[in-house]
Amino acid sequence: MMASRSPEDAMQPTPARRYRHYKGGEYEWLCEATYEPDPTVRMTVYRAAANGTVWVRPSAMFHEMVEVDGRQVPRFAPID
Repeated sequence: MMASRSPEDAMQPTPARRYRHYKGGEYEWLCEATYEPDPTVRMTVYRAAANGTVWVRPSAMFHEMVEVDGRQVPRFAPID
């Protein structure tokens, strides 16, 4: 479980890290953000390497395991 961080900490620059989505695309992790309606929800902001589209999803979902062909794999696996 991730330690609690303030909104200010979440916006501090962090070296980008690359991930591979379980469906094959590569993404660059950009930062964590706070979900305004519920500050206890951490969001992950990331960018598609292929076209630069910026995405956001709950951090718990970004780091969760998903089932593929009957086995559990990370939704996003680090590649560096």
